[in-house]
Amino acid sequence: MCGICGIVDFQGKPVDLELLKRMTDVLAHRGPDSWGMVALSGHLGGNGGSPITFDDTCDLSRLGEEHGYYNVGFGHRRLSIIDLSEAARQPMSNEDGSVWVVFNGEIYNYQSLSDDLKAAGHTFRSQSDTEVIVHLYEEYGEGCAEKLRGMFAFALWDVNEKRLFLARDRVGKKPLFFFQDRNRFLFGSSLKAILLDPAVRRKIDPEILHHFLTYEYNPTNRTIFEGISKLPPGHLLLCKDGESTIRKYWDITDIYNNTETARHEVRYYTGKILELFEESVRLRLISDVPLGAFLSGGLDSSAIVAMMSRLGDAPVKTFSIGFDDESFSELKYARQVAEHFRTEHHEFTVTPKAVDVLPELIWHSDEPFADPSILPTYYLSKMTRNYVTVALSGDGGDESFAGYESYIGEKLAAYYRRIPSYVRNRLIRGALGRYPESTGRSDPIRRLKRFMEKAEMPPERREWRLAFSNEMKEAIYSDDFRRQMAGSDSLSLREREFFRIERDDMTTRLLNLDVKVYLPEDLLVKADRASMAHALEVRSPFLDHYLMEFSASIPANLKFRGLTTKYILKKAFAGLLPNGIINRPKQGFGVPLGTWFRGGLKELSYAVLLDERAIQRGYFKKDAVKALLDEHCSGRFDHGHRIWTLLNLELWHRTFVDDPGLSYPSLDLQQPVS
Repeated sequence: MCGICGIVDFQGKPVDLELLKRMTDVLAHRGPDSWGMVALSGHLGGNGGSPITFDDTCDLSRLGEEHGYYNVGFGHRRLSIIDLSEAARQPMSNEDGSVWVVFNGEIYNYQSLSDDLKAAGHTFRSQSDTEVIVHLYEEYGEGCAEKLRGMFAFALWDVNEKRLFLARDRVGKKPLFFFQDRNRFLFGSSLKAILLDPAVRRKIDPEILHHFLTYEYNPTNRTIFEGISKLPPGHLLLCKDGESTIRKYWDITDIYNNTETARHEVRYYTGKILELFEESVRLRLISDVPLGAFLSGGLDSSAIVAMMSRLGDAPVKTFSIGFDDESFSELKYARQVAEHFRTEHHEFTVTPKAVDVLPELIWHSDEPFADPSILPTYYLSKMTRNYVTVALSGDGGDESFAGYESYIGEKLAAYYRRIPSYVRNRLIRGALGRYPESTGRSDPIRRLKRFMEKAEMPPERREWRLAFSNEMKEAIYSDDFRRQMAGSDSLSLREREFFRIERDDMTTRLLNLDVKVYLPEDLLVKADRASMAHALEVRSPFLDHYLMEFSASIPANLKFRGLTTKYILKKAFAGLLPNGIINRPKQGFGVPLGTWFRGGLKELSYAVLLDERAIQRGYFKKDAVKALLDEHCSGRFDHGHRIWTLLNLELWHRTFVDDPGLSYPSLDLQQPVS
């Protein structure tokens, strides 16, 4: 895994190499092994000079000794995984230097692609997957991305065409930010790389902030800063003569809409799933450095460990995380799996003091991000990196095979709404409203309240992972900010994606939503940022696009059957895993925030959220925020997730808005506000 960045100046002005070096350096955590840069001629009026490369042995002042127009610069930070030799350094070019690339990710079918390209006459200087991209572009042009099987974000400069080409993998496993104005185009694996350019304004997009408070993450391809965007998953960007075009090359929605769900016997589907899954895991075991697996004890991670054990000779190295609060901890299940497959197992327990790393997490997240499971993922990645450089993860199984409780919730909500509204709202909700909310994960009162709140909404607007509802946001917004956001409906984003599925099939619509929004903008952001903070590469066999495309062809009632989630996947893994693992209830990667904010983190929440810096930003009313904190600490309501969301937002401001140097924000505590 690596970090990439670059600058193209449309006016033909030389690239600021000092800026490019700073952009490259801010990505050092993504690639600590080495760095490299190249200055290229993209001058529209002539050929300019030969490319100039820079690495840890070179002096940037060499640029002044050359002639020509070097208005294109690429930077790269390397985490060495495949081909550890110097020949695999980036930026990398083809034989005659007419095509240059910087690449972040892994191409799992690079060996077969390399064989085909060599047969077509291409010459390779390395054994790396990066070089495959260069020659694929020579052979297929912008169609090269469709040949790749893996996770990737790359930028390519075509010297002859004077053209920039960006591509991002199908589901968005690897990030790619960009900024363009009349003069320049900047890109990077991190928002911070672009923000280092003093000419880029840090003007907040208030609507993205508004959406963040609903979803706990940014659900769009815009970013929190106006003018900076994310290349959407499954898309390409071409920039020539200062004009950019973006086009789609893969979309799970199109596959759902255009794929016939042929009816076969269950054993056909289970056999094909196992075949594709085994191939996907095998491809992800290709590595020149040690690898292991995250193990939660759930179905997906356990199946990966089982397949790794089957395919390998040595015990699999497994890594698990847990909490002191047993209702949130899955360690006992992970131990059962580890014992069954005789893995080399390692564990870590997260405590409230772990929030001390919150400033670091915010720095790595780039945008406001409040999925609390990034905290255990961060510690899991840190522990794992002490033993291996690559870890396989179970991400993606729920999104392709209907694994979330929300699928059950949707079916139950349809029955619940048949109850007369008077009974639902006055009798049932009224009675439950008299009970305080426990912070325990399985507390029935808490779960019933959440269910009834969501069930009252129409299905296209029923966001089960909601942080702040529209009504809650209006209650805490300042008068000015409430007026500013009056025409913006965060749930319309979900509604729009919901109706892109053309058939009237609730399960498929939910699957599409999870793959198109929740997966790339929450789960994969979390996995990428938490793991790359420790230079750990995470690979996800369930996100292999061949497996995902086959899953799209399976009838929805075989994925979610009755009230059984992942029905067909459980059938497929019946011979791979013990029944106790397959049939245990899904728990997920929860964090006991409610308990923490009534205990060790209570002082922190009051001190930060009621601080004048936070209130003067103009988003929230101080008395409304204090009421939220008081309600939580009194035990009447569990606002743990909402407090965490507000806390992340304020500390993000201190890092990315208040501090031009982008240093870690401080968690200095003032006296708690009474």
